[in-house]
Amino acid sequence: MLNKNIETFLGCDNEYGESDIVVFGAPFDSTTSFRPGTRFASRTMRGESYGLETYSPYQDKDLEEYSIFDGGDLELCFGDTEKALAAIESYTTRVLRDNKRPVMIGGEHLVTLGAVRAVARKYPELKVIHFDAHADLRDDYLGAPLSHATVLHRVWDIIGDGRIYQFGIRSGERSEFQWAKEHVSTQKFNFEGLAEVVEKLQGQPVYFTLDLDVLDPSVFPGTGTPESGGVSFMELLEAIRKVSQLNLVGCDINELSPVYDQSGASTAVACKVLRELLLAMA
Repeated sequence: MLNKNIETFLGCDNEYGESDIVVFGAPFDSTTSFRPGTRFASRTMRGESYGLETYSPYQDKDLEEYSIFDGGDLELCFGDTEKALAAIESYTTRVLRDNKRPVMIGGEHLVTLGAVRAVARKYPELKVIHFDAHADLRDDYLGAPLSHATVLHRVWDIIGDGRIYQFGIRSGERSEFQWAKEHVSTQKFNFEGLAEVVEKLQGQPVYFTLDLDVLDPSVFPGTGTPESGGVSFMELLEAIRKVSQLNLVGCDINELSPVYDQSGASTAVACKVLRELLLAMA
């Protein structure tokens, strides 16, 4: 039995045993290639989430109607990336063993790898849906195979060809886009074709990873690698509702770096997106 965190994300204060969804933070940004700070996302989101209502007029649902547990932040090793990933994998494994669904708050995008290692072990036929501004398909970044710029390539190492579906991608090396043509499905710039993918993957186990920089910087400037030309808030919410029709066996939301938006608007956006994701899953 896990004990709930003292400060929880809005409405996620239920007991572990009675909850189907388990929220936890992975405050790690040691491989960030441009501007660090995502390690502060989960704690900031918890505090700022109380500026929102538990009720969503978008979905006519309320977080208080569902049992969701917030387990707090993992204590991750900043000096050893593999140890940090192992800790994420271990926690995710425990959640899955108890037949619950993990929802992780990053952190930089590399934290996804730790969770996918655990989820793919339980679900060998796993598929991944990936929303992001960046392809994250490099085989290495400055010689390092473990980086937020390589995370989806490392996920591919686990699950293989034809199982990763990317949307919103508008940044990356030419070699990443060329490699993607042979190994993954990449939709540049927007969510076109998402409905068809959702129909195709019905009944299959799916992990959903959401890099918030898929949003345009005019909506979400508080991130380490902002990229112009992103989607709108309402476009993202509609896409999340489509993805929620699938058998989501795990999710993450990552790359909020609160320090780069002193207005707090980016954190508010991240909190609202997480609320909508949790309600869509519930």
